[in-house]
Amino acid sequence: MKKVVIVSCLIAGFISLISPCHAAEPQSETADPTTLLRKVMTGYQGWFRCPGDATNLGWVHWSRNRKQLTPETLNVDLWPDTREYTAAELYPAPGFTIDGGKQAYLYSADNPATVLRHFQWMQDYGIDGAWLQRFLVGLPGGRASKGGIYESNRRMIDHVAQAAEKTGRVWTISYDIAQRPTNEIFDSLTADWKKLVDEGVTRGPRYLHHKKLPVVQIWGFYYNNQTNLMTAEVANQLIDFFQTPGPYQAFLVGGGSWNWRTVPDPEWQKYYHRFEAYCPWNVGNRTSDKGGKPVAAATKTWHDDLHDCQERGVIWMPVVYPGFSWVNIMQARNAERILTIPRRDGQFLWEQFYALAQLKVDCAYLAMFDEVDEGTAIYKLATSSRVDSFTIQRDKLPSDWYLRVTREGIKMLHGQRPITAEIPIKP
Repeated sequence: MKKVVIVSCLIAGFISLISPCHAAEPQSETADPTTLLRKVMTGYQGWFRCPGDATNLGWVHWSRNRKQLTPETLNVDLWPDTREYTAAELYPAPGFTIDGGKQAYLYSADNPATVLRHFQWMQDYGIDGAWLQRFLVGLPGGRASKGGIYESNRRMIDHVAQAAEKTGRVWTISYDIAQRPTNEIFDSLTADWKKLVDEGVTRGPRYLHHKKLPVVQIWGFYYNNQTNLMTAEVANQLIDFFQTPGPYQAFLVGGGSWNWRTVPDPEWQKYYHRFEAYCPWNVGNRTSDKGGKPVAAATKTWHDDLHDCQERGVIWMPVVYPGFSWVNIMQARNAERILTIPRRDGQFLWEQFYALAQLKVDCAYLAMFDEVDEGTAIYKLATSSRVDSFTIQRDKLPSDWYLRVTREGIKMLHGQRPITAEIPIKP
């Protein structure tokens, strides 16, 4: 079998079998569902599926081939720590072993028990809630909507709403326009929003509101992006729709280019200035050493980004992330685009919290909770240096290390601990 090597320090590693994870602190206070302010929430993909689950479409997102899971088809660069999951939540990964020969398992997100478990972790580690990703390609008419995916993603909304209610977290819909044709974006997105509003989704007790309006986010306001086919015309249509008084009005959070202030097109600048909140996608944006090796997240523009938004009364919601890797995705698609940004034992993430604390920013978007495809996941990760022939270079950290770093970072943003340049806790 082909050996898949991840040449980075992206996965939380070894902990003893006696103490599988560090005990969480007392559960965090109930998150206030009436305001976006002072919120640190995490993106939640919820897109993993397994053969035999409620969807029964195979290894969705775990593998590039839904019918089989092998080192050659593996789609992820991180492996989840599944030791806390119940037997009913687990699916054996055929041919994959962990911890010196034990059967390796994966999970399906189309399971209310699993989603609840993830939200319990958010509660345990002080994360206010989740932005549930909802991709337009999975909505009716989209290329990925068939075979039960649309129905499964609709169930995810109910799973998340229930989990948020049980854990005192908040949640909101986060649309992503990626790979939907330009002429279908507006109709697809607004039709889905109307349907969810009519079904009462946004009236749920834990659905996030701001200024008495349900919050909705749209990822896709990227300038000249080949995957996100947004235009200024469509952008203005969407903003008009969500700002029009009536049953479908919402507080819109735009998500897009990290360098939004310098986009040269005046029409794009006009609509950027119409947002009431903006979330610039910073994943992959980094500084490098003289040899070109990524060393830190790019944060130098943050001061001016914040100042620009403050002048216009806009909520600036920066994105922080723990590192990045998409080796397994890109080696099959475009080897020249393989990129790895090492986590540096959590210091990469902490430096971003530190920069925001210095700016007195207490609202942020965590990318991502469960994104193991691109190596940004902060949830509990595998504790073995080897998953069958899927080889991982350990950083010898507890499986919940990035959740713990996140918790301390949130405390720093909220003034509950001193502002320090180094991580204030030990593994």
